[in-house]
Amino acid sequence: MTPRAFLTAEWRHLAMLNYAVDPSVLQRFVPSGVELDSFQGTHYASMVGFRFQNVKIFGCAVPFHRNFDEVNLRFYVRRQTPEGWRRGVVFIRELVPKRAIAVVAHAFYGEPYIALPMRHQNELSTTGIRVKYEWRFQGNWQFVSAAAKGPAKPIEAGSLEEFITEHYWGYTAQKVIRAEYQVEHPRWDVWTASEARLDANVSELYGDTFRESLSSPPASAFIADGSLVVVRRQSAF
Repeated sequence: MTPRAFLTAEWRHLAMLNYAVDPSVLQRFVPSGVELDSFQGTHYASMVGFRFQNVKIFGCAVPFHRNFDEVNLRFYVRRQTPEGWRRGVVFIRELVPKRAIAVVAHAFYGEPYIALPMRHQNELSTTGIRVKYEWRFQGNWQFVSAAAKGPAKPIEAGSLEEFITEHYWGYTAQKVIRAEYQVEHPRWDVWTASEARLDANVSELYGDTFRESLSSPPASAFIADGSLVVVRRQSAF
């Protein structure tokens, strides 16, 4: 039986900066029952900034919580099932602008959310796109940004963009819980970024072990157009 939809929303204009990371850095965050996933032998963590729009919880809109920004750091895992591999993500930390969002998400999914002041600057035109997601932490505005020229294009089969975007399961980072939830969305179009930048206090937000990886230029960066998404209630496995 398919779990009930917990959340429906639009994810729009996703800046996705992807960093090669030593698997030993990620291993301690891997929940039991799943394993690290890689693309052509390389393990990635992604800084992702995007807009949540038209959010509904169990089909109901929540006043003043329908549209907001999120920035997260995530990496990629997989789980073997009788139906085949389920490819998913684990979050290191998720930033949102309202405490109520962080509390609800943590209560239902055990995810590592924190609430900080946030803002965005997104520009879409016929010549390209530029996105910037900012958060205020320890008295300073920090950000993830990307820019690209021309129109968005379909994701190529077998590409890193496909690997990054086509993970449709979430796994809690708490080893005792062993829970997963499904995220549904159509295949996105993407812009390949001509510029990409992360300006953040990596050690304080994500830990010293990520400082070296996230201080280097990303191995790849792109912007996804986004779509309607459905997040289903989690279930144990």
